[in-house]
Amino acid sequence: MTQPITLAIDTAAPRLQLALALTDGRVDMLVEDLAKGHAEILFERIAILLGRNNIAYPDLERIAVTTGPGSFTGLRIGLSAARGLGLARHIPVLGIPSLLAISLGAPAGPVAVLVDARRGEAYLETFPAPGVIGEGPRLVPIESARAAIAANALLIQSPFAAIGAMARFAAGADPSAFPPHAAYIRDADAKPQDAARIIRRAP
Repeated sequence: MTQPITLAIDTAAPRLQLALALTDGRVDMLVEDLAKGHAEILFERIAILLGRNNIAYPDLERIAVTTGPGSFTGLRIGLSAARGLGLARHIPVLGIPSLLAISLGAPAGPVAVLVDARRGEAYLETFPAPGVIGEGPRLVPIESARAAIAANALLIQSPFAAIGAMARFAAGADPSAFPPHAAYIRDADAKPQDAARIIRRAP
């Protein structure tokens, strides 16, 4: 049974990652370190990836995108692009939690993903095996994070999804189990202005 042609998008970290899982089992990846500016080049890079595999947008059968935790702006860019493509093509869009996507880079067995969340905190989740849903991500003090990791778990501290493995995973996953909704875990640093802080123009 051939797998559906699946485009995977990750913009949750300071890197643009794309992967294309093809029907014959091959996966092609396009990865570019990028602190910001994902929106300006995302569709150009998707076009490059599709073009070098002789794939057009109508050939895509599903889209996968990381849902966080991660960069607020990056997540919005990736999710908006994935939802837009899914809506235009009438194909499933799968939201893959970022820590789950990172766990896919492990070979086997229990795996713990620990990602620096700044401000002395870290995102932590332990998985029974790569790609197997865990207990959910937690925001923990970074100095105590390692103590919460089981001794037999392989520790991964990279913030980057295993994008090729994510494309393969999404090609075989149940779309209904992975809705494309952002999982921020922590509120944004930016706060909306309240009435006392809004600058008002003098009459």
